[in-house]
Amino acid sequence: MQTNKTYFIIFIFILTTEISIALFLKSGFIRHTFGDFLATILVFSFIKTFSKMSSLKVAITTLIIAFCIEFAQYFQFLNYLNLDQFKLFRVVFGTSFSIQDLVAYTLGIITIYFIDLKLLNNE
Repeated sequence: MQTNKTYFIIFIFILTTEISIALFLKSGFIRHTFGDFLATILVFSFIKTFSKMSSLKVAITTLIIAFCIEFAQYFQFLNYLNLDQFKLFRVVFGTSFSIQDLVAYTLGIITIYFIDLKLLNNE
């Protein structure tokens, strides 16, 4: 399996940023909104690291994943599976639904998609 080093570097940078946000910020715009914005960029770059899928397909797939997780929060999916007692699951999947999160995910995908098209010269 071949990897794309550029996307891997982006992935590691965003992952480090997301972990720092999770560890050091407990509330506010950066923690809640900017973190969600970065989350879709993280997933997009992870998929592009290992996949030759078109950027549009990766963008759509990433957005679907993000929206599914957000709507799972609306239906309290972690509670239903009795996973809400585990902090890791609460941090990774979240615990509360927000329209603002859906907007942040969408803006994150639009941003990385256009960076991908214009700066990384992909299809």
